Amino acid sequence: MKKLFLLLTILMIMTSCSTSNQSTGGLRHVVSFKFKPEATTNQVNALIEAFEGLQNDIPQIKAFEWGLNNSPEGLDRGMTHVFLLTFDDAKARDEYLPHPAHKAFGEKHGPIIADVVVVDYLIQ
Repeated sequence: MKKLFLLLTILMIMTSCSTSNQSTGGLRHVVSFKFKPEATTNQVNALIEAFEGLQNDIPQIKAFEWGLNNSPEGLDRGMTHVFLLTFDDAKARDEYLPHPAHKAFGEKHGPIIADVVVVDYLIQ
């Protein structure tokens, strides 16, 4: 887990320092969740509905989609749900992160999350 965190941190630093950050199609924000064993189906469904609903409160979100992991590779580290948000650019993403609606989402639904992985990339 520490190695994964270190790798993601290095990737984010490299991305922010890169001179080739000129995107032609926006920025993708990929979020994967592993839920605690005691999380109920109703709680997970409420999280999904609330996450999707953020686009109604946060205009920087240009697109939202989600799905269940179905990779046969066995490299998911228990991540079951994947969410993909699209922003125009890093500035829009940076406005989304501290947005009160996003913060409230995390506070309300965070207790059922065992682990999360977030990766962002500029669409080339």
